[in-house]
Amino acid sequence: MLLSSATHEKIRNEIPHFPHPRGALLFALHQARDEVGQLNREVYAEVGSLFGMRAGEVAEVASFYSLFMLPPAKAVIQVCTNLPCCLRGARGMVEMLEHRLGIQAGTTSPDGRFAIAEVECLGSCGSAPVVQVNRNPYLEFVTPEYLQEIVGSPEAALDARHPAPIISIIPDGVDGYLLPPNGAKWPALDDYRAHGGYQAVVKAGAMTPKEIAGLVKDAGLRGRGGAGFVTGLKWTFMPPKDDRPRYLAINADESEPGTFKDRQIMERNPHLMIEGIMIASMAVEANAAFIYIRGEYVDAYATVRSAIEQAYQAGILGENALGFGRRFDMHIQPGAGAYICGEESGMLESMEGKKGQPRKRPPFPAQKGLWGQPTTVDNAETVSHVPAILMRGADWFKAEGVEKAAGHTLFGVSGHVKNPGVFELKLGVNLRDLIYKYAGGLEEGRTVKAVVPGGVSMPVLRGDQIDIAMDHESVRKVNTLLGTAGVIVMDDRTCMVRAALVIARFFEHESCGQCTQCREGTGWIYRILGRIERGEGRLEDLDQIKATSDFMEGKCICALSDAAAWAGSNFLRQFRSEFEAHINQHRCPLPESFSI
Repeated sequence: MLLSSATHEKIRNEIPHFPHPRGALLFALHQARDEVGQLNREVYAEVGSLFGMRAGEVAEVASFYSLFMLPPAKAVIQVCTNLPCCLRGARGMVEMLEHRLGIQAGTTSPDGRFAIAEVECLGSCGSAPVVQVNRNPYLEFVTPEYLQEIVGSPEAALDARHPAPIISIIPDGVDGYLLPPNGAKWPALDDYRAHGGYQAVVKAGAMTPKEIAGLVKDAGLRGRGGAGFVTGLKWTFMPPKDDRPRYLAINADESEPGTFKDRQIMERNPHLMIEGIMIASMAVEANAAFIYIRGEYVDAYATVRSAIEQAYQAGILGENALGFGRRFDMHIQPGAGAYICGEESGMLESMEGKKGQPRKRPPFPAQKGLWGQPTTVDNAETVSHVPAILMRGADWFKAEGVEKAAGHTLFGVSGHVKNPGVFELKLGVNLRDLIYKYAGGLEEGRTVKAVVPGGVSMPVLRGDQIDIAMDHESVRKVNTLLGTAGVIVMDDRTCMVRAALVIARFFEHESCGQCTQCREGTGWIYRILGRIERGEGRLEDLDQIKATSDFMEGKCICALSDAAAWAGSNFLRQFRSEFEAHINQHRCPLPESFSI
């Protein structure tokens, strides 16, 4: 055997948590790679034997996920090179590592000690630049000097720890309910209960499922995962209760550049999310809930898993779950580096131990979701609002936001601001205030040139469009969307072609390849933008970007193709003169822009 008996035991202990053994497959692959360093046919065969799968079947699944395909080495230094990290100097980190280690990014040193990997968003945009060594906790706000220190040996790199900075705050004057105040963390059950935790689920236990869903619908809670759908209404889509098991699937796979809010709840207030999940499960009459956390979130995964174990030990979950009067279970699953698994049906496929390719619909998850059973999918932050609604009521929640956008949200601000981070604020806050009042504004003498308002899949705004309210309806008036409320700020030095290129590279990398328009279109846009950025573009390329975007938008199974089309066409629409300058001058006209 290549794997130790201890690893076999961990995998076997995980399998019973799921209705089908393959629910533990990604967990098993993580355990295997952590132990042996590289997955190969022998490892696939050994893992497959635990699941009744052939080696080729396991390899097919593993090859879909980037975390299983990293270059082999004792210490793999992964540098995030997506837009927020690029804006904060990530390219310099890569170049320093290449010089120091004598190898190129994407390769392994001849002695197998080090590898360098440029990776897409690591989900900590507010503490950019970010580095991850193997599957260790993140190294955040990294400097070249710090990296120089830790790459003297693989052991030093593996032992390196940068305590996670508190980058999420409740600003003065805000009555917060999502984050603990004053930088506190409440990972322990006693901490959460000392502040009123698990009272809401007891209150919900005295209500009918219809009453719970009605209260949340009346409160006006809208999903915080990007789509903004009315949560209580979504819960009513589940079919009438019958003999089939029913599930709640929680999406904590926030892999979109600019989005890093769910991690703050999971690391600082995990029991809030657990209590929200329990109440949501009451509303949809679920037998169990499964939480899917992106594979890079090592600390968040460990914190939530520990909180779930505490809840079982306290009798909050399990045979006679608190407020349920029946058995209710909750389990956690790790992702493995695939943005497409943030799409709800792609996530369901991944949770079942398959490639995370989105499903054709209908049927929708409420009719046929996890393991073919009725399933509601909710975002991690969304359910975290529910305990406060139960305790304080619908009218209070509506008063905390604006019309058609009730309550608070966690706004993530990254890029060219002095104080990047996550801010718990009421929906409807002014974007200019978010940038200047809360995130500290820009460097002296710099001005806002562009803002991505809700993760890179949302259409970009110009700097003269930031006097808007950050709520679902207001941002539509300027032809964009709130998305995940992940705001990326770019100053006047920034090359817009280069920014669009980095985003296009992300979508080209993350396309699951299932739909022709997306598989081919993302590559076309990326290559065209690359040619323009290098000064080799032609004016007809601009028409080709628009034509390709039209070819992609609204044509595919999921919305990734739409987002990729927007990234190209909207940067071009908003900053066309800059694209033309690249073509006419055969170079980038912005020498101070970030490097890629």
